[in-house]
Amino acid sequence: MQELFKAAVERGASDIHIKAGDFMRARINGILQPLTQQKLTPEQVKSIALQFIPHEDDRKGFDKLLDYDCSWGIPGVGGFRVNIMKQRGSPMIVMRAIPIEIPTVEDLGLPPVINRIAAYERGLILVTGITGSGKSSTMAAMINWINRNRHVHIVTLENPIEFLHRDNQSSVTQRDIGTDTASFDSGLRAVLRQDPDVILIGEMRDKVTIETALKAAETGHLVISTLHTRNAVQTISRIVAVFEPSEQEMIRVRLSESLQAVVSQRLVQRTTGGRVAAVEVMIMTSTIRDCVRDADRMEEITDLIEEGKDHYGSQTFDQHLMELVRAGAVQFEVAKAAANNPADFDLKMNMLGDTKSARGGASGSRPGGTQNLADEMGRMMGGSK
Repeated sequence: MQELFKAAVERGASDIHIKAGDFMRARINGILQPLTQQKLTPEQVKSIALQFIPHEDDRKGFDKLLDYDCSWGIPGVGGFRVNIMKQRGSPMIVMRAIPIEIPTVEDLGLPPVINRIAAYERGLILVTGITGSGKSSTMAAMINWINRNRHVHIVTLENPIEFLHRDNQSSVTQRDIGTDTASFDSGLRAVLRQDPDVILIGEMRDKVTIETALKAAETGHLVISTLHTRNAVQTISRIVAVFEPSEQEMIRVRLSESLQAVVSQRLVQRTTGGRVAAVEVMIMTSTIRDCVRDADRMEEITDLIEEGKDHYGSQTFDQHLMELVRAGAVQFEVAKAAANNPADFDLKMNMLGDTKSARGGASGSRPGGTQNLADEMGRMMGGSK
């Protein structure tokens, strides 16, 4: 089984799905493909799941588990973020592959301004995007930069821990929810008593988490966290909407003072295969802070981000997608589909020059047939099915 996982990771798998009654599948270049030629039984899936669960009590109570998060690793290959669940009464496992090496901003192809954002000494930084858009990797790259360049105490609260950061110039304390602290709430209440300079919160899930993150940012700490939002404007709106109407005006004021940057990202198909991150970066300027305070001016923010590209390093999704198309990294139609406003994107691209050479589907971006991959994996495994 470990050899199969290793082979999948070497093929570029981002996720592995193990479900009773189905083939084992891997998501490669964004597409789910079978890894095995035989379907798994509930007993086989349960046997695999029990190997991942670290606590004996949880293993004994496996049949009562409905949703369970943990982490697991293969020496020399990497780690996995593991979610064990029930579906139709049978067990299922979804594994997210986590590389051994901590990525840098350059490794991920992110804009250089991300390193400048990581250099902030205080305030709130949010990395946003849908599930599977690479948020964890971006935050790991930021923590990696801080760890290599600053003498600070970094505390992370994660469920589960994904990237393992070794102490470098900084001291890194990583706390796993459920193992090192009882819950996000208890971990967050304690973190301000642990002399942190930088706090990473795996996800701002609710009002309590958001309030604690804001408090930490207001008291002089750098706080990095995530939200499942598509862009900067939606991120601000989502945070404000968590609070009661009577609280929203004050939250806008607090957010305008504490928020330093929002990095939103989407993965799009690369022309030569694989995927590349399209990134929107909002750097908080005095004008954008005014817009955050005033609900009626929120729609101005996207234009302000676009105008700040040369001076502040900010950029909209559409600006970055245009750069990717011009560089030949992404086909025009793929970029257009990912744009905030496809019609405006089309118009701007045509105004700037001929887009014919960049049009069309992403050649070479899709792997071969699903059964062919299962056959190939079988051969790689020495005929194992």
